Formats: sequence, structure tokens, C-alpha cells
Amino acid sequence: MFKPMRRKEKQLSELEANKLMADGEYGTLATLGDNGYPYAAPLNYAYDEAGQAIYFHSALTGHKVDNMNHESKVCFSVVGYTRLLPEKFDTEYDSAVAFGKVLPVNDGAEKEKALALLIKKYSADFWQQGLECIARSQRHTAVYKIQVEHLTGKRGR
Repeated sequence: MFKPMRRKEKQLSELEANKLMADGEYGTLATLGDNGYPYAAPLNYAYDEAGQAIYFHSALTGHKVDNMNHESKVCFSVVGYTRLLPEKFDTEYDSAVAFGKVLPVNDGAEKEKALALLIKKYSADFWQQGLECIARSQRHTAVYKIQVEHLTGKRGR
């Protein structure tokens, strides 16, 4: 179903790919619209390694939401370390790419868990205020989960 990585010597281990996905600052979600055009949107996310799931929040409507409603298959990428090598016309990097299906999170407990994971990752020093924010905005915020079917990582050094 998924093609193997062409450059095997650059492939990260499963453990390294999971760590990169968990530690990434932001990721890019690629979706497909009903007009046949892809759409890539950078976003904050939280990775639940145990559940092999990527969580993110969203507005209730918009281009990204329309695309996800049209086609549930998505791709999500994260770039960690980068270093430009201008004299070599090259770049060193670590990256991870996940393929899976995106689903809206409608269960209240799972939605709270996902939003709490986002607060823990991005605003841990403001935990209590974050919980209050979840309580205030949960009805006006959509949460989605990418159920990861395939994850690869690559190191270009």
C-alpha cells in the first residue's frame, strides 16, 4: 500500500520517527479538495504515540474542514533539525511523514484529552488557564484526530 523509502540509508528507526513526531514544533497537514487540488496547512498538533494519533484543533468551518469532509485520507509532515549548507548547495534535516485518515473528535472526553495534550505541549506553564480556556471554548472549537496508518522518518546528513 505504501511505497518503501528509496534511500534506506537515510531512514530513521521507528523510535526516532515517533520521537520526531512527538517533539516537532509544528506540522503541515496535506488534504485534497473536491476540485482535485491539494491544500497544505501548517498547524500546531499533539502526537499520542501510544494511540498512533495526531490531534489538532480547528475552526468549525473553512477550506481545511471542507477538504477533510471530502476526503479523509491525509498526509502530515514534520521537520525537526535543519542546517543549511550553502557551500554544498544542500541542507541537513530530520523529517517525519505520517499517512492516515482524519476523523472529527466528537466524544467529549477524547476532545478534552486532545486539547489538554495541546496545552501540555505548547503552554505547560499556563496549565490552569489552559484548562479554563478549554472549558470556555470547547463548544466553538473542532478537534480532529489523524489515525496514523504509516509513519516514516528521514535524516539527511
